[in-house]
Amino acid sequence: MNKKYRALSSLYYLWIVLFIIAPIAMLLYQSFFDIYGNFTFDNYISYFRSGNYIKMTLNSFLTAFLITITTLILAYPFAYFLTNSKNKEFFLLLVTLPTWINLLLKAYAFIGLLSKHGPIAQVFSLVSEGLLFTNPAFVLVASYVELPFMILPIFRALDSIPNEYLIASEDLGASRWQTFRKIILPLSMDGVIAGSQAVFIPSLSLFLITRIIGGNKIITLGTAVEEHYLVTQNWGMGATIGLVLIVLMFVVMSALNTRKDKN
Repeated sequence: MNKKYRALSSLYYLWIVLFIIAPIAMLLYQSFFDIYGNFTFDNYISYFRSGNYIKMTLNSFLTAFLITITTLILAYPFAYFLTNSKNKEFFLLLVTLPTWINLLLKAYAFIGLLSKHGPIAQVFSLVSEGLLFTNPAFVLVASYVELPFMILPIFRALDSIPNEYLIASEDLGASRWQTFRKIILPLSMDGVIAGSQAVFIPSLSLFLITRIIGGNKIITLGTAVEEHYLVTQNWGMGATIGLVLIVLMFVVMSALNTRKDKN
């Protein structure tokens, strides 16, 4: 059995090397070359000295934070409702269904909804301009795309809370709000942290939705990577920004995991 487990684990390690370590190593190697193929440190110097790149980094953090907060505000009440529903499986299917649809199709569907001739503009009297190519539209669409990845971890955390804890709380005279604040919320924080990781980290590097829904008005590190690889052909600078994104993602994961351990 030990030989069998070692053989299976070797496949796992091979997968990590091929699809995680090797791509990062290639990015690191490429980041030390300029657009002409000369070895240089100028990519890193340009990134940390450029106000535009620092601004893009802060903008990426801000948009990712707004998307995470928006999805959390929407996801927690829905997940709480889901745990008390008699048709959990049906509602879980509805939650996961959007993840089966291609991201590009969902983004283009929102173009019709958010344009000045769309139903949202008609309802909110925005016919003259619409919501398309605005920051609220970008946050709305990104939150819709990421919402299932926030709902599912929170639902699992809430659903795993033993019902005996809630009964004991009621027997001891606690109100519903006290039960929620003292028992349900603390015990569901693991799901909140897991969902925040699942939403915040991908949101740092969004570029497809920023192009389609935000137009050229919303610039993040993800769009900067796309620009350097597909437009300017400066792969070294694109690799540098990609490595910065990876480091930022690890920092965020470490911070959230530290918070999780404290809880």
